[in-house]
Amino acid sequence: MGRILVKGAVKREKGFMYYVDGQGNVCEAKMARGGKKKKSKK
Repeated sequence: MGRILVKGAVKREKGFMYYVDGQGNVCEAKMARGGKKKKSKK
């Protein structure tokens, strides 16, 4: 689990994940969502 170092330092957007990379930069990545179920062939 992560720690909050500076509260409110990054304006977060819905649907994105934020993390600190190995160089100490805050990065943003689009969160993966579950795919749609495939239709079964009859």
